[in-house]
Amino acid sequence: MNRICILGSGSWGTALAIALAPNFQEVRLWARDATQAAKITHNRENSRYLPGFPLPERISVSHSLPQSLGGADVVLCVVPSRYLRDVLNHAAPHIPAGIPVVSATKGIEEGSLQRMSQVINTVAPSHPIAVLSGPTFAREIAANEPAAIVIGSEDSMIAETIQRAFSTRSLRFYTSSDVVGVEIGAALKNVIAIGAGVCAGLGLGSNSVAALVTRGLAEITRSAVVLGGKERTLSGLAGLGDLVLTATGPLSRNRTVGLQLGQGRKLPEVLAQTTMVAEGVSTCRAAFELGLRHQVELPIIRKMHEVLYEAKEPRLAIRELMDRPLTSE
Repeated sequence: MNRICILGSGSWGTALAIALAPNFQEVRLWARDATQAAKITHNRENSRYLPGFPLPERISVSHSLPQSLGGADVVLCVVPSRYLRDVLNHAAPHIPAGIPVVSATKGIEEGSLQRMSQVINTVAPSHPIAVLSGPTFAREIAANEPAAIVIGSEDSMIAETIQRAFSTRSLRFYTSSDVVGVEIGAALKNVIAIGAGVCAGLGLGSNSVAALVTRGLAEITRSAVVLGGKERTLSGLAGLGDLVLTATGPLSRNRTVGLQLGQGRKLPEVLAQTTMVAEGVSTCRAAFELGLRHQVELPIIRKMHEVLYEAKEPRLAIRELMDRPLTSE
């Protein structure tokens, strides 16, 4: 693999471009906004989403899908979940035949309730698919700090090919055949992280956050298993690892949303004042609907849905979680 196209020039896409640059002769970073693409090209830095990290020379930035995708050996999708289907509909005709398409997007599509790999398979069914997840913050990846990531695919050869192509001295990749578990862990941990942020915003201590994270992992695991995932996947990097990072790390967008909600701010105000996408906000609605469809008990996700979409006071939501009937673990 000599040429990689990364669809999405936010902080995560830009960080992956920087981190993977040593492994490829060409790294093509595609931006939805032509003005943004021109600005990044001129400044050699994504000052909007990832300031302070200059782009290596082998990274090019473009708004043109044909230019970005032409001759690529692998495509890495890093656009927000709500835009993935639309971007792929436009990109699919330009993706070289048979090359792998890797999703680094963490979410569930609203409406269809499809995982990102399912969206890719629907729009670009002739391509091998893999998913990338794990406990990673964009700024730390761009800074070449050590991190461990999971690459999941039902095709072990594809997983191992991506593993070899993407691994660097700072990024250690593990393979997994459990695509469902990897994707559900990646998506639902963002919702639980909002809840952890709510606890912090309310002034609650470490006991409360630890309880919420632990019981949140149980909800994530139940959801993955009912959809065909494996329980052990959720005890690894794509489950517990990513959940702990996102629920407790100061760089977590989703935790920050919950923190501000716990402090009394309203969701529209919180979202209006950030340029970053907090995937947990939209994923919460999709996860709640998945729970109803499959009759999975998701009390924390349900309460976060009430806080985000039904104007429930965060303190009352936490109290109602504690007042639920007693049960066994």
